[in-house]
Amino acid sequence: MLIGANCFSMSDSLNQSKWTYSGVSGLNISQIALENWTQGGDNALAFTLLGNFGAKYADTPWTFNNTLKLAFGRTKLGTDDFRTNDNEFYLESILSRSFGWAVDPYVSNTVRTVISKGFDYKVVPALQTSQFFDPGYITQSIGFIYNKVPNITTRLGIGFLETITNKFTKYSDDPKTTEVEKFKLDTGIESVTEGSFKIEENILFDSQLRLFSRFNELDVWDVRWDNLLTAQISKYLNVNFNVLLIYEKKQSPKTQLKEALQLGITYTLF
Repeated sequence: MLIGANCFSMSDSLNQSKWTYSGVSGLNISQIALENWTQGGDNALAFTLLGNFGAKYADTPWTFNNTLKLAFGRTKLGTDDFRTNDNEFYLESILSRSFGWAVDPYVSNTVRTVISKGFDYKVVPALQTSQFFDPGYITQSIGFIYNKVPNITTRLGIGFLETITNKFTKYSDDPKTTEVEKFKLDTGIESVTEGSFKIEENILFDSQLRLFSRFNELDVWDVRWDNLLTAQISKYLNVNFNVLLIYEKKQSPKTQLKEALQLGITYTLF
């Protein structure tokens, strides 16, 4: 059984409003139940909750853009306990001002963490690796943004990255010191490029590439590349395909990759 729900863009009906809103939400449930089944297998239940929301304020010369991405999913196989397989909170706010230049100055703030407890299930028993805001990442940056090309924006600036932990201090601790640090501040260069493309009348592709390098380690870059392909199959049915690539040396020496394919029923919430 597969159930899904998504909502697409919504704009304020009042012409005088300077706010515009957009949103894509989804619920997918997969369930298999077996009884006296001779071909093998086991009962299975999985669900995923997704949300991509935006709120933009535009009043020349100011622009204030906010985006929120949520993802949470769990799966259960047989008599095993539920396992978390998707777990993300990502909030970004950008304030920019136009002076009529080729690029506009901006300031931004980004918050990243997990929604619920995260575990490494490759070890027995499962090892907890994270929980809400442990670790939590907050990044402020100031620089210049280029948005003169339709559907593409890119910005480059000086970034300040705060890593906050409580129990899982491996993300913030400096192994060169004897003290265990629960807070870490890094300064460096941040680059973010975003694009939204309508491939066909019913197919939309969104992509965001974020790069961050610390001044004391410019040969190492944090990479976050988030891609979402949405295909509207019919009035009430669409398919979402998400690929998220992450490389952060402090989290893992290897590149992390998440892929999710979801089929859902669509409807407008407002």
